Amino acid sequence: MKFRAEINVMPLKELLDPQGKAVASSIQKMEFKEVSDVRIGKHITLHLESNDKSVAEQKVDEACKKVLSNPVMEYYEFELFEEA
Repeated sequence: MKFRAEINVMPLKELLDPQGKAVASSIQKMEFKEVSDVRIGKHITLHLESNDKSVAEQKVDEACKKVLSNPVMEYYEFELFEEA
């Protein structure tokens, strides 16, 4: 079976996000006063094949832990979709 993983990696909520602060400041200067907080992360789309959905989830989780995120500074979440 083929799967597509949609992964979001974001800075931990406890940490400052200097890039997000800079963007929020710029947006507010552009008269978007209703914007109060911006957090910037990354979105990753990953395609993989596996005979079992739970094995595919384990592989994506392992890739996130070992390669795609820095657990000291970031957290991740993902959704796995079966593709035709």
